[in-house]
Amino acid sequence: MNDPMTLDAPGDVRMGVWQPPRQQRAFRGLLTAFSYPGRVVRLADDGELATLLLLATLTDGASRLADPERRLSEDDVRRLGVRSSAVESADFVLCTGAHPPEVTPRLGSLENPEQGATLIIQVPALEEGIELHLTGPGIQAEQTLRVAGVDPAWWRLRDEWNVHFPLGVDLVLASEQAVAVLPRTTRLTVEGVH
Repeated sequence: MNDPMTLDAPGDVRMGVWQPPRQQRAFRGLLTAFSYPGRVVRLADDGELATLLLLATLTDGASRLADPERRLSEDDVRRLGVRSSAVESADFVLCTGAHPPEVTPRLGSLENPEQGATLIIQVPALEEGIELHLTGPGIQAEQTLRVAGVDPAWWRLRDEWNVHFPLGVDLVLASEQAVAVLPRTTRLTVEGVH
């Protein structure tokens, strides 16, 4: 099995990620994930990587992508057709759960709150690890999400970045094959943290 924290996959499997029918199927899965915050949605098939499929589906030539840890290969960046960017000005930021970025991502403006960044956070596992309790739009009563391998500083920073709603960032947690979305509208408490 591939290390879930790298973007390496066999070449023949990786090629499927770049095919429009595969991206359309992934897009439908992402719509579900964004519509139901905290719901774990299997995005990738065996051998595929959810992170790469997510980026191939959501980005295009007009997108600015920050990859401060150089998680993507040069070939993948070329295939994505995105523009490389600093974290502060990127539409999408690729990170690991092990440590958050050292700078503030783009939060949007009151005139254009939709310009806040989407942070894609690679995690070792969803459905195990610490328990997050989620409330807000798209959630009936409360949703529980378990996630492993996320530095607790992420939750504090997320609160800071989203304090002036509608400004803020959206988080997509991506394990090897699944994703869960935490939009800026979602309120989050971490079990055992007050």
